[in-house]
Amino acid sequence: MSRTEQPPRPPHRTHRTRAANWAAFAAAEPALARTVEERFAAHTHHVLATLRKDGSPRTSGLEVRFLNGELWLGMMPGSLKALDLRRDPRFALQANPGEGTGMGGGDVRISGRAVEVGDGEAKAGYVEEVEPPEPFHLFRTELTEVVRTCVEDDTYLVVQTWKPGEPLRLIKRT
Repeated sequence: MSRTEQPPRPPHRTHRTRAANWAAFAAAEPALARTVEERFAAHTHHVLATLRKDGSPRTSGLEVRFLNGELWLGMMPGSLKALDLRRDPRFALQANPGEGTGMGGGDVRISGRAVEVGDGEAKAGYVEEVEPPEPFHLFRTELTEVVRTCVEDDTYLVVQTWKPGEPLRLIKRT
């Protein structure tokens, strides 16, 4: 093998990590779910991380919607982020922190898998509610982790971590 050739990558393994839709998360942790939705509602554009063909990360701007118990990701046809998710559904999504350093409500991140929704009842309902420019890719999310990081009482760094099937984990540091 020459120095420029890369060894073949093993095929992507899709070991099934526990996942939940938005409704299941909101039922398990309603207060955290409200905070997360508020953070995403504060700004229109957020940051989506996907994986390129070579496994390196790609970050892209994205609008998200919380509708009918799901967190939806809509994308322009043929966009690189949509092609990335078709190839490897893993994603990370970070709420726009806004201007300055205030971060009211904290820093919010969601990880999971994106499942593309074809033409059908779910997509028709989304179109009716959102009225996106067509054509477009639509993905519903399966959450594997939700994390909120904030400062409490100007003293503590607080990290809340939720994973499906596990209790909410809370870490406070000074």
